[in-house]
Amino acid sequence: MQENKEISALFTLIDDPDEDIFTTVSDRIVNYGRGIIPNLENLWENSPCEEVQERIEMIIHRLHYSDLMHDLTEWRDSAYHDLLFGALLVAKFQYPDLQTTPVILEIEKMRRNVWLELNSFLTPLEHANVISSIVYNYYNLKGVERSYSNPDDYFLHKVVQCKKGNSVSNGILYLILADLLDIPVKAINVPRQFVLAFFNSDYDPAIHRGNPKQYIQFYVDATNGQAFTQKDVENYLTRNNFESYPYYFKPMSNLQIIQMLIQELINCFNAPHVKYKKQELKDLCELLEH
Repeated sequence: MQENKEISALFTLIDDPDEDIFTTVSDRIVNYGRGIIPNLENLWENSPCEEVQERIEMIIHRLHYSDLMHDLTEWRDSAYHDLLFGALLVAKFQYPDLQTTPVILEIEKMRRNVWLELNSFLTPLEHANVISSIVYNYYNLKGVERSYSNPDDYFLHKVVQCKKGNSVSNGILYLILADLLDIPVKAINVPRQFVLAFFNSDYDPAIHRGNPKQYIQFYVDATNGQAFTQKDVENYLTRNNFESYPYYFKPMSNLQIIQMLIQELINCFNAPHVKYKKQELKDLCELLEH
């Protein structure tokens, strides 16, 4: 961006010790939009003061976050909530300069390799076995315990790059592939889990009433791609003192999945120096609820 007198004046005030002045200055800078980021990066490179550099980094983060809120609002309001696009938007919270094309191309390679092994004569369980064979064996996707020590475990591009994720991030990748292959797999609401369910091909929640459980053929653990049965789910619910409510078997929408992903990420930012990110993620989650 062409630097004018106002921008130059604002930059000279970034180091002002008065927090109110800095807040006003940073607000004015953010109003210029992301076009001012190269100017801020140049200022950062030429600032010997670490405190000033930290303030510049915070302003740049605010600019990226403002863009993310705009993009996520557009995604929320779109007619179709594309899961791949939604997951990549969440990744941009931590990696604002993420290049999405390589991720999309890699997922397309995975889809094609699975598609080459499929045919119309296979049963749904055989479809699941083909997906698991390609994704977890050929591509060597690994599952890690669902914890909050490493936010990277929740970001789709990191799962694709490092071939490692937890049940949520691996599950989102599985769902994206299944959707591209037109295979009826949905995430369901089993408590404390992220379970994938293979539904009957003609199942439509808007038409079919009653407990969705009766339209599920089997389940898949997205951590490792292993299939399991209705009895396994019922045993889990009983063991953990949960009633077997029909709601637990209702397919989650892509909007709900992205909300859940953000809610999981919120728990990854408890350290004092990143508490502001925790609040920002809460705001993003609230944005999706509107």
